[in-house]
Amino acid sequence: MKLSVIILNYNVRYFLELCLQSVEQAIENIDAEIIVVDNNSADDSCDMVQAKFPNVKLISNSENVGFSKGNNIGVQHATGEYVCILNPDTVVSEETFTKLIAFAEQQANLGIVGCKLIDGTGHFLPESKRNLPTPVVALKKLLGFSNSYYANHIEENETGEVQILVGAFMLLRRNLYNQLHGFDEDFFMYGEDIDLSYRATKLGFKNYYNGATTVIHFKGESTLKDQLYAKRFFGAMKLFYQKHYKSNMLINLLVYFGIRLAYFTKSSGEPKIKCSSNIWFYGKSTYLQSQLVRINTVNFLEKDASIDNNVTVIFDANMMSFKFIIEQFIQNRIKRTTCFKILPKKVNFIIGSHTANIQGKVMWLKDI
Repeated sequence: MKLSVIILNYNVRYFLELCLQSVEQAIENIDAEIIVVDNNSADDSCDMVQAKFPNVKLISNSENVGFSKGNNIGVQHATGEYVCILNPDTVVSEETFTKLIAFAEQQANLGIVGCKLIDGTGHFLPESKRNLPTPVVALKKLLGFSNSYYANHIEENETGEVQILVGAFMLLRRNLYNQLHGFDEDFFMYGEDIDLSYRATKLGFKNYYNGATTVIHFKGESTLKDQLYAKRFFGAMKLFYQKHYKSNMLINLLVYFGIRLAYFTKSSGEPKIKCSSNIWFYGKSTYLQSQLVRINTVNFLEKDASIDNNVTVIFDANMMSFKFIIEQFIQNRIKRTTCFKILPKKVNFIIGSHTANIQGKVMWLKDI
């Protein structure tokens, strides 16, 4: 088998359904398997997978074992030459895995491969490619200077070698994952992707960012204005430095002030942007038309139509490819007052997000 896609899920049942639909499309022409590891979700995620995706291998944990251990469990059940660690709140293009595997096959000393990630507004997520967060780099990020934290020497649509990739999407050979002993389970959440990326480079392997294919990640990296994120970020950095750096005064001060700052930092809260009630439905669907007919402002568009500003656009995955939807997100991202939603196949809910800092939301059609 060529590929095993590992998806660790925790209480995001509707995002998981959309993600699985996109992954199934993307592996149609690949000898591949999908493994979902559920970390004891309180919703009906497991029931949904069993009912709607019978070919998916489902592993249901009796407790939330965290990101690292959950993914390690998934890889233990994998049989593919390659494994892809994938977040459940993502949407992949039909060409994502074929492109990245073809690229990987051409590389010597291959480490980990990442790709271009965008948020629910179509904007590039800079954590797609990062530099090693040395104490000095982390200190600059703490002070609001993030340029050296991200791998800005490579443009978002380019391909090149980087040091650190994000755990929302990581593709690597399974034998390398096992050689690295997977994610370090001392990291419960955050930092494990930095640690795995760094350990790969320390063994002489090369990590790559490939901007030739794009994946939507509805929940982007939180800013340091978010108190919970700040505490987790600096807690993970403390563990990372204890593991890879000799203790010194600078590191100790950095971690101390970073964690202290987290307690006094206010949460960024909900975004102030409000999606327009002027709904444009991109695609043709008798079912959708019957659901939305009571809204006078709804417009049904052909696939080649242009999108105006200050509208809410619903893309119908029943009628168009995920690649096309992702391209539309990117092409129309300059319109800050335009909100994007996706209608997954054969469902009565839509998913979308208009910020990188807050997880996307599910809306039922009856409530629109």
